Amino acid sequence: MTKVVSPLLLALPVGAVLLVALSGCQRADDAAAAAAKKPRPQQVRAVKTETTDVPLRLSAQGHVMSLNQVDLRPQVSAVLRAIHFKEGDDVKAGQLLFSLDDRDAAASQQKMDANIVQYQAQLVQAERDLLRSRDLATKGFVSPSAIDTAQARVDTLKAQIAAARADSTNARVALTDRRIVAPFSGRTGALNAYPGSLVQPGNTQPLVTLTQLDPISIRFTLPEAELNAVRAAQAEGPVTVTTDLGKGGKLEGKLTFIDNTIDTTSGTIVMKAEFANPKHLLWPGMYTPISIEAGVTHDAVVLPAQALQSGPAGRFVYRIQPDQTVASQPVQLVRVFDERAIVTGVQPGVKVVSEGGQNLRPGVQVQEASGPASKGGNGRASSASQSKSE
Repeated sequence: MTKVVSPLLLALPVGAVLLVALSGCQRADDAAAAAAKKPRPQQVRAVKTETTDVPLRLSAQGHVMSLNQVDLRPQVSAVLRAIHFKEGDDVKAGQLLFSLDDRDAAASQQKMDANIVQYQAQLVQAERDLLRSRDLATKGFVSPSAIDTAQARVDTLKAQIAAARADSTNARVALTDRRIVAPFSGRTGALNAYPGSLVQPGNTQPLVTLTQLDPISIRFTLPEAELNAVRAAQAEGPVTVTTDLGKGGKLEGKLTFIDNTIDTTSGTIVMKAEFANPKHLLWPGMYTPISIEAGVTHDAVVLPAQALQSGPAGRFVYRIQPDQTVASQPVQLVRVFDERAIVTGVQPGVKVVSEGGQNLRPGVQVQEASGPASKGGNGRASSASQSKSE
């Protein structure tokens, strides 16, 4: 007897197979969708922190100052008779600059010298009279009081000679005051008086201002944190200070002064350096950048300056972890030199993000790129790396 199979029974196994197949396709589609939603690793460049010996080169903005500057004024009231230089001349120490009318002073000195000669002549005569009186006294012809009178006359004349010499010295000083000379070598400024003018000690403006240009000084300030390093370098020998004059080249000088007090308002300390300035490349009042060679920082941890990031809590770097995600690592910046930064707070040999960290967040997965990292969040380093990743 032939069995008849129901078409419904034949359709059941086929439906089951189709159901299983459709379920598998759905799972594949879900996996593909999940993979599509997963963000791609951000392309970055990475470096490892390293230790090295770094020259301690400190930088600051310096203010050029003269070592000596004086306003030349007359010591007495007199008529200005002659000027022996031109405005802006370089003059030598002791060079005559101004001559004042000295006729009265010269006459006074001549009178004092004449008084000395007169008193000396009278003293010679008084000493002779004293000797004569003593000789007559031994013979009984004069009384002892006459000898006392002659001795007093001699003593008085000696005192008068001493006073006349003092008056002569004062007259000579007054005569010297009529000649104004340069107290040091330097450059003259603008004239404020001319021949024929009556000059007086109380005038508001000086006759001229004399400024020393060679050598010259540069004043600058450094943070108090750098003080110990500079003092340690100074203890080992002269500290070199260099100023960059652009097309004028560079000049080297020596640190000569460290102030004894730190400014509590700014947290800085004043220092000065002295420079030879024969060509007058440095000019009082100008500002110029300077650098100080303050020894060597040994075993400093360095990394590219662009690897440093800034946040509300301070500076940090992104450390790349073994699973290729990044973590924030707080650091302290010591200083920057040659586009590299000396930091503390991170160990040497740690791999950190050097480029492409602008849009990173802790926990984000990254991929090291062979070319420069993209600044975008999901951008890629280059077309070559993109082709490789695909």
